[in-house]
Amino acid sequence: MPRPTKCRQICCLPEKQNFGPLSSSKDIIETIHMTVDEFETIRLIDLERLTQIQCARQMKIARTTVQSIYSSARTKLAECIVKGKELHINGGNYILCSDSTKKCRCIHCPKKLCNR
Repeated sequence: MPRPTKCRQICCLPEKQNFGPLSSSKDIIETIHMTVDEFETIRLIDLERLTQIQCARQMKIARTTVQSIYSSARTKLAECIVKGKELHINGGNYILCSDSTKKCRCIHCPKKLCNR
């Protein structure tokens, strides 16, 4: 019996959930689905420049889990860019790190920028 999936701590939901090619044609475009926790690993590792260990601590999961999520997210991004597919970000097994009335305690949380 597999272990139950542990919730991943996410600092915030993405501002935009849909991305895709800028074409004026009405062609049917394939869609890639990325989970919110995959988005968070991309944000923390590539944008915030955290290591996988730091990312794992912030998301409260194992480093090996971060590595797996990050690999999946990068593959999805590459497929969208190279093959011109749409990207939709939603779903996943996550919890938000704090409610909107309190400051987030996460080191690299974008909420801190708003609460100065």
